[in-house]
Amino acid sequence: MAVDRRLLEILCCPVSKVPVVPLARNRLAELNRRIEAGAVQTVRGVAVTTPLAEGLITTDGKVIYRIDDGIPVMLPDEAIGTTQLHDFPG
Repeated sequence: MAVDRRLLEILCCPVSKVPVVPLARNRLAELNRRIEAGAVQTVRGVAVTTPLAEGLITTDGKVIYRIDDGIPVMLPDEAIGTTQLHDFPG
């Protein structure tokens, strides 16, 4: 289920205030591959064990937020920092 366009227009990272956009399919697939390999943690340092069906990424490419059942989970502690994802596709 896609996030409503009007909601996307107002959403931003709650910490940096950088806008977010949907995570592209190739990036989502790569992120999920790394999650399945046990190589991804949240900002809080908790291992991410469930692949994402959808995600949002800040326009600067630094933070990923998951989307659960069409609802963006914009909790800073549950975000995924991309600095841990070396060579993450741009």
